[in-house]
Amino acid sequence: MTTRRITRLRQNDAAYLDLALEPIRVCAKYKPKFGQGNKGGGLTLEQFQALYQADPFYSWFELDHPMMCAAHNAAGGMTSVYRKTGIGCEKLFRTILRDSLGLSDEDVTWSYDVLLPTGKKRTLYLDGRVPLDRIPDKSKRDQFHEWMRKSADEVGVNPKVFSTLEGTVFEVRQGYKSKDSKRQNADITNAATTSP
Repeated sequence: MTTRRITRLRQNDAAYLDLALEPIRVCAKYKPKFGQGNKGGGLTLEQFQALYQADPFYSWFELDHPMMCAAHNAAGGMTSVYRKTGIGCEKLFRTILRDSLGLSDEDVTWSYDVLLPTGKKRTLYLDGRVPLDRIPDKSKRDQFHEWMRKSADEVGVNPKVFSTLEGTVFEVRQGYKSKDSKRQNADITNAATTSP
């Protein structure tokens, strides 16, 4: 690695770190909504207590206690931190692909539509994409293609199938909370869907 490239990476470090942290910062303001939708951005302790005191069942069990509100804040906030960490990592990964390979934002972004049982369409995104023909530097393009070949060999992709590949898409997992059904369902949908 050349000194010039190392210096450039160090200059990008602050921007890369900010990309990963920016989504997480919103978690500091997290307040549970308690089924009230997005109006007001969540309930204060006073609003929570008024809501729970108005419910005979919840108030009978004293679920309007401030510690219950704190528990909801902690639990929801923690789930939010996990999800926002994933969003930050996704943005960071895509930006590193873009910067390292000389690609555009459009080049590194990949999505597809699936039809839901309700008949509505839902757009799903993967974490990154590298179309080989869009890498402007030939040596980087060759190096990336060689990485693709080794990866394909490692997972047993038929050489005839590999010869038709025009690039790679990525779904990256930095680790997520077990039993996160939203994330698991998205992963299952991604795995089960034929790419366009």
